Amino acid sequence: MYKYLSVENWDKILAVFVVGIIVLGICSGNAAAKKPKQKIILYVPHDDRPISNRQTVQVVQKAGFVIKVPPDKLLGNCTTYGNPDGLYEWIIDNAKGADAAVISSDAMLYGSLVASRKHELDKNVILQRAGRFVEIHRKYPKLPVYVFSSIMRTPKNAAASGTEEPEYYQKYGSSIFNYTALLDKDNNAVLTDDEQARLDNLKNSIPRSVFADWFERRQKNFTANRALLELIRNNIISYLALGCDDSAPFSQTHAESVLLAEDADDLSRNDFRIISGVDELGLLLLTRAINKINKYNPLVAIGYADGYGGATIPAYSDEPIDDSVRSEIYLAGGRPTTAVDKAAMLVLVNTNVSGWTYEAGESVNSFALRANTLSFANEIQNCIERKIPVAVGDIAYANGSDNALMKILLEKNLLFKLTSYAGWNTATNSTGWVVGEGILSLRMKQTDKNQLLLTRYIDDWMYQANVRQQVARQLNIFPGRGTKLALGDKTEPAEIDAKEMAQQFFDEYMPFLHIKSVKVTFPWDRLFEAYVQVSNNPDEYEERFFHSYKK
Repeated sequence: MYKYLSVENWDKILAVFVVGIIVLGICSGNAAAKKPKQKIILYVPHDDRPISNRQTVQVVQKAGFVIKVPPDKLLGNCTTYGNPDGLYEWIIDNAKGADAAVISSDAMLYGSLVASRKHELDKNVILQRAGRFVEIHRKYPKLPVYVFSSIMRTPKNAAASGTEEPEYYQKYGSSIFNYTALLDKDNNAVLTDDEQARLDNLKNSIPRSVFADWFERRQKNFTANRALLELIRNNIISYLALGCDDSAPFSQTHAESVLLAEDADDLSRNDFRIISGVDELGLLLLTRAINKINKYNPLVAIGYADGYGGATIPAYSDEPIDDSVRSEIYLAGGRPTTAVDKAAMLVLVNTNVSGWTYEAGESVNSFALRANTLSFANEIQNCIERKIPVAVGDIAYANGSDNALMKILLEKNLLFKLTSYAGWNTATNSTGWVVGEGILSLRMKQTDKNQLLLTRYIDDWMYQANVRQQVARQLNIFPGRGTKLALGDKTEPAEIDAKEMAQQFFDEYMPFLHIKSVKVTFPWDRLFEAYVQVSNNPDEYEERFFHSYKK
């Protein structure tokens, strides 16, 4: 199924992971009494996906912080909305003694990120819930509160929307996107006669009831975000990040972000920022909170693969990736710099020569080197040899790693010499994650850093770029009813198939990890999110390896 990578002398090139947890336990025992009290951060994610919740929490824990998260029953998922009332009560009950709080307004106002797109809430209910931030501040005036919120997305079509939009988007999604793109363009430039005619035709092709429902919900979201801006003006919350969810250079999401930016023109960038992307905002604001506590403002350098590089406008984004990465660094509490030798970390971003972002599931994502793959890998190697911490944002493909890049990093023995890596979901999700995890990893033990890297290689490379695609192609032969967006009866055979493919992938590509057992489950009843557990012991499943890596 997978072509074996011929690499000689694994024992010499990649020394096997050796158990270090016992030594760490002995060394830490005597010093336990002298350790200062760990700082506590409250975190309310926008849903219960592994990346939003469990994986974000693990990064913060390995950074040495206690992170408190609401119980799963209060968080939303793909089909069930969360509990805003319960989340508010949980914050009030747990904020005493906390050093900071990072909170998703989508969870607090609507129940979850998905709920923000499909709810039937009255505007006054939403604004009343926004007012709860005032109550939190009144009860805990010294608690720094960092809030992240979404500017509602505008998926390009039904396929891009998945099952996370109102049902009518399956039929009218493409028309809605194209109509609002032309409306947005009309705000910035004069439409041609053909474009104007197309705009009129699109408007007539979409039922008024659909327009009314979609725009009404967007207006509620827009009003809620303006209310959050007022909380910043009145020093109720410490920082607000508004994320443009699945946007495009011309789209309704982009149009609303422009209006909100104009409304926030009086606010300092130290208090507020609009950024492309949403799912990475939790980790970025947690990183900012930790940097504030540690009084740390790292310099972060940026570099790109040959070609369009930083000028690339990725799929699902409305701006050049260099603008996004710089914003992400500021958001995390760092400062971009051009002086690589003076930087605490270098973010290298893998882009295509053409500036185009493909999907990881497409056949073009092969293991064959492309025009700029080797030079990019060599740049990574050169920087690591110069003792520069390197974080890699892998965005040549959306929704999965670049197989060619991963192959050469493996051959060069660089996978576990990186400071951080990400190649999941949209481009800004990956670069934002790599900035946040990378900055926090600068103060981590190598063991912990390796465990976080392994998580990304499992999720982004093994599963998203490879196993997920193959399981999807075989769904039709499984018994029962179900699709990749709603597995239904096909859940169990899909899990078995994914498990077997994952084990084969590890055996052929990363045998030095000695993974003996794999378990794959689908927490959102669809293929896109998977929870993968691996273990050296076939009788036990461990989420991470408690091993240290010998370079």
